[in-house]
Amino acid sequence: MREQNDIIFHEVQPINPWFRNFTVILMASIVIFLIALVRHERGWATSPCVILGIVVPIGTSILFWIMELETVVRSDGLYVRFFPIHLRSKKFTAGDIKKYYTRKYRPFLEYGGWGLKLGVWIVNGWSYTASGNKGVQLVLTNGKKLLIGSQKPEELAAAIDTMLK
Repeated sequence: MREQNDIIFHEVQPINPWFRNFTVILMASIVIFLIALVRHERGWATSPCVILGIVVPIGTSILFWIMELETVVRSDGLYVRFFPIHLRSKKFTAGDIKKYYTRKYRPFLEYGGWGLKLGVWIVNGWSYTASGNKGVQLVLTNGKKLLIGSQKPEELAAAIDTMLK
């Protein structure tokens, strides 16, 4: 089992509050609209439309409220987890990382928004982002790219540097 003192860097970021709140309001609007539509058309009869119209938006809203990006750097590797999509962290060891650098990115233009995304232009690679527009770009030894969003990109890059040495 890993020791707590082995941690060089640790950051937990919730999903972008503006994006999360917009999604919750949108989902609530869908629920209200569907309930009103079904009530007007059929009375309060239970139907798959009502059940799906309530369960899916509420489930999506809950998902956005609990979603977070966790980045941990330890002496044995870089661990990234987008909870609840990933139940276990994805590990990148020193042998996996060819180079890395801090950079600003454009969430919507480059990746289609925040989250676990494959870049709009495939050459951008994957991104793990929760909010903001700064992060650390990794170029892996297999040639693939991975952007890790961070509110503290310089600290994350310094931690990766420490891990690699």
